[in-house]
Amino acid sequence: MTTPDLLLRALHDAGNPPLRPLPDRVAELLRVLDAPPRLAAHLRAVHDVAYQLVEWMGERQPALRFDRDAVLFGAATHDIGKTVHVGELSGPGSAHEEAGRELLLARGVSAELARFAGTHAVWSGPGIGVEDLLVSVADKIWKNKRVRDLEDLVVERMRAVSGRAVWEEFLAFDDFLCSLGEGADRRLAFQASYPVRRAR
Repeated sequence: MTTPDLLLRALHDAGNPPLRPLPDRVAELLRVLDAPPRLAAHLRAVHDVAYQLVEWMGERQPALRFDRDAVLFGAATHDIGKTVHVGELSGPGSAHEEAGRELLLARGVSAELARFAGTHAVWSGPGIGVEDLLVSVADKIWKNKRVRDLEDLVVERMRAVSGRAVWEEFLAFDDFLCSLGEGADRRLAFQASYPVRRAR
């Protein structure tokens, strides 16, 4: 099977459990960039988790204001710089972060949305909003990785608007993340079923 065929399959395969499709704008961008199929599969897995996260957050924290569409776009594009730094799909590295932000800006994506490519691995510092934190959580919990300081920042944002005790917000968020983490093996298997490298 050729790389374009595998990329299309990664973008449209229902998966098990079924994964939501990426936004049309993102899917088209991945096709134009001839993205590695594994990247498309990864972005779908993180985007699907982000969708569940924003749905839960909207129900649990109706007073917490955040841009749901921005979170979903950020989750769907956070690693797009790996179209340039393909080696970072299977190994460590952070060069894809700034490369992804620049790539999105060059393709006409607003700075407000392109920022997630650069902020998904950093959750402290000025200008980090709830949206950035949620994209970062989705990028961790899709594979059931727990990062306490990141989760504590989200819990604090929740507590600040709900008026509930920190422990109450922590327990609710922890329970939800545990339930999301239960699908990690299937998401990892979905991602691993697609090649890292483009066919020559």
